[in-house]
Amino acid sequence: MAWTGSVEDRLAIRELIDSYSDAVCQRDAAAWGATWAEDARWDLPHLNIAVEGRDNIVEAWKQGMALFPFVSMMAVPGRIEIEGDRATVRCYTSEVALTQDGTEIRPRGQYDDVCVKRGGKWLFLHRRFQVLHGE
Repeated sequence: MAWTGSVEDRLAIRELIDSYSDAVCQRDAAAWGATWAEDARWDLPHLNIAVEGRDNIVEAWKQGMALFPFVSMMAVPGRIEIEGDRATVRCYTSEVALTQDGTEIRPRGQYDDVCVKRGGKWLFLHRRFQVLHGE
């Protein structure tokens, strides 16, 4: 089943996804980093990149964001399955970005996530992103 767990937990995970997207749009590294668990992993197989640890993930994100003077990201969950303090989540992204030379790109992607609830707060433990179209 694609939607399991309490409505409150599913809403909190949706807010986590929305907070992540908002932080991208606002270019707010602190807010973006706050969505990750300390022992998180971020996989970007299309770039042959895997980063472990929140601090390293945030640093990699800052370097990546420096390549784009403008980025807008929207994400929509396709499923949220919760078992206790762990959830499996899939969400789809739609982005618009400008490269340094002014080229506009519009990638569409998919995140396959594992989220954990720690201290009453949902966080990304593992995010795997794949480009579905564009870039």
